[in-house]
Amino acid sequence: MPDSFNLLSAWLLGLSLGLTACTATCLPFMGTWVMARERGLVLADTGLFLAGRVSAYTLLGLTAGLSGARLTDTLQSGLGHFALGAAAIAAGLWLLFGEGRHRVCGRVRGSSASPFALGFSLSLSPCAPLASLLAFAAQSGSASLGAAQGLAFGLGAAVTPLLLLLPLLAAFGAGIKAEQIWLGLWLKRGAGFVLLALGSHRIGLGMI
Repeated sequence: MPDSFNLLSAWLLGLSLGLTACTATCLPFMGTWVMARERGLVLADTGLFLAGRVSAYTLLGLTAGLSGARLTDTLQSGLGHFALGAAAIAAGLWLLFGEGRHRVCGRVRGSSASPFALGFSLSLSPCAPLASLLAFAAQSGSASLGAAQGLAFGLGAAVTPLLLLLPLLAAFGAGIKAEQIWLGLWLKRGAGFVLLALGSHRIGLGMI
């Protein structure tokens, strides 16, 4: 069984990320996404986003337990930037071209892939807390222990101000759409182009 102290340490490490750097890093991506979407989808999108993050950290912990320090070198090679860039571009293209084609009975059938992919790929970006998690998982020398530490880290990171900020941004976007239909259309298009720009920038960082 995983040592409870190690799991608590991993959770606190994730909490330190979720309450600080996570908000600044994730808000431009998910904030843009939820403002362009229907207000009623924000809770589902936020849940999928956080599920993507927890899944990624669990997988990273498992992989670190198997491969040791080599995983850290792989992430620092730019993999995280490429993954996030691709996910952001895909989300932007969905807002621009895909969402309007997926309507059933007048209601938008939301894309579950984009918020999950954004959460998963954002978790691949190297940072000090993640490096510490991977070091702990690598020292365990066990896939199951590494996965347990990654899961605890992800659950800690899921405690984030985004849980409050994203619904507020979704409400703000809904207010804009309620004023004028054309404003809602431009908001969705603008959000799509912003995500395309953010994604292109991340891919550029990965190439440096």
